[in-house]
Amino acid sequence: MKIEQLKEYSDELLAAIVRLLPQLTIYSSLPSKKEVAEIFKNPGTTIWVLKDDQQKIVGMLTLVIYQTPTGTHAWIEDVVVDEKVRCKGYGKMLTLAAIDFAQRNHAKAISLTSRPFREAANHLYQNLGFQLQDTNLYRLDLK
Repeated sequence: MKIEQLKEYSDELLAAIVRLLPQLTIYSSLPSKKEVAEIFKNPGTTIWVLKDDQQKIVGMLTLVIYQTPTGTHAWIEDVVVDEKVRCKGYGKMLTLAAIDFAQRNHAKAISLTSRPFREAANHLYQNLGFQLQDTNLYRLDLK
């Protein structure tokens, strides 16, 4: 298995997103080709993929690094490993790659959310040193 930061849109990525995102959530619609291509226009957003020995994408993670007056921050989104290859440490590999990249880009912290029922994911993040925060997450849906 190999971790790779993608630099541009590909149909392979779109196919992987269409295959993997439903394994992560039922709450988001699948993005279009145009929407996926737009991701690469944002210099703060990076997509990391896990490829198997046949170079097929079997996992992914999105990392966003951004500046505010309080410093450089990082946020991890959309972490998913294909259910066929789970429980082998691949989610950890993806997350460690994101942590390393965020550190090299001077982020002072990385945040993420994980639904409570995703017990394996929550356990992974805790084992990597992520700490549950005493805060409220608010969301205003705009669509």
